[in-house]
Amino acid sequence: MMKKLLIIIVGALLLAACTQHIPEDAYVIGFYNVENLFDTVHDRGKSDQSFLPDGENAWTQDKYEKKLSNIASVIRAMAEKNGRWHVLLGMAEVENDRVLSDLAARPELAEAGYQFVHVESPDVRGIDCALFYRPEHFQVLQTRTLPFDFNTRSGIVFEKTPQEQAEFKTRDVLCVRGKLDGQMFAVYVCHWPSRSGDKGSDLRCRAAEIVYDDICALEKKYPGIRIVVMGDMNDNPGDDCLAVWLHGRETIEEMQEGDLFSPFLRMHKDGFGSEEYHGEWNIFDCILVNAALAAPADDGPRILKSDPFHYGYIFDPPFLTQQEGRYAGTPFRTFSGGQFAGGYSDHYPTYIIIGK
Repeated sequence: MMKKLLIIIVGALLLAACTQHIPEDAYVIGFYNVENLFDTVHDRGKSDQSFLPDGENAWTQDKYEKKLSNIASVIRAMAEKNGRWHVLLGMAEVENDRVLSDLAARPELAEAGYQFVHVESPDVRGIDCALFYRPEHFQVLQTRTLPFDFNTRSGIVFEKTPQEQAEFKTRDVLCVRGKLDGQMFAVYVCHWPSRSGDKGSDLRCRAAEIVYDDICALEKKYPGIRIVVMGDMNDNPGDDCLAVWLHGRETIEEMQEGDLFSPFLRMHKDGFGSEEYHGEWNIFDCILVNAALAAPADDGPRILKSDPFHYGYIFDPPFLTQQEGRYAGTPFRTFSGGQFAGGYSDHYPTYIIIGK
């Protein structure tokens, strides 16, 4: 009862915060798992057969156009709420450059002038991570991918046999370094191994170790660089991959050297969610920032509070939520019960705001 009352009180404060003034020079940085953004054409080497016109999902051009329109309308709705477009928007579950070009060209997004970064990865399903950015604010200097491997430095014990390890494929992490209005900046876009069969925690811990080691190297090479890690981690902020291996801390005050600030950790504890599974709300769509954004030593941009208690946002308006049926109250997804529902995604977008 007390937890329910707390959620109601916090929810009321968040509602009030929705009308708060966002500083004019602030930036919106977010992440969205867009749930299977496939075109209607087969890409060689990809298991995209179910997303073809004659495939299991009967994925026609009309359905593809509906999907593009839906995702574009979500991005626009967030811009209208915040009074500005995302300067950086990471995405997961995109098939290729073609779908990103088609999405950026949608009339709902035309005025944003988005460009994108995308690199093909070895995922069997053919889904990758990508980054939308606004070139008038963000200048891309370097694009890299971090492939998954089993070369742990910390003795992670893997469930997979050596043969299974050799055959394992998953999404690469996309790392983009650039300058955000002159400030050195880097963003990691992740989609870590799934929880299928309630397994894979060892793989997600290794994925976090790979990203963390790269962050440490980047901070050493570029002192003061601002870093954001975002993605569908397939784990909650308090799980080991994020809290232990990525060194995510619940508060800025408890951060020590080498730690990251994990704003959605407090939000998850307070009952918020970006994704629902079997009646349980999760925040797999995490965003973390390094110390240079959490508590900078200079007067540059830092992460800003979303309300008196939190630093993160989950975008979950009624139009993004299923209103009836067995999935009522959860994200309005593209397919429901194997049938095309015409929805948006099975995840809500998440974002943070940085400014001075």
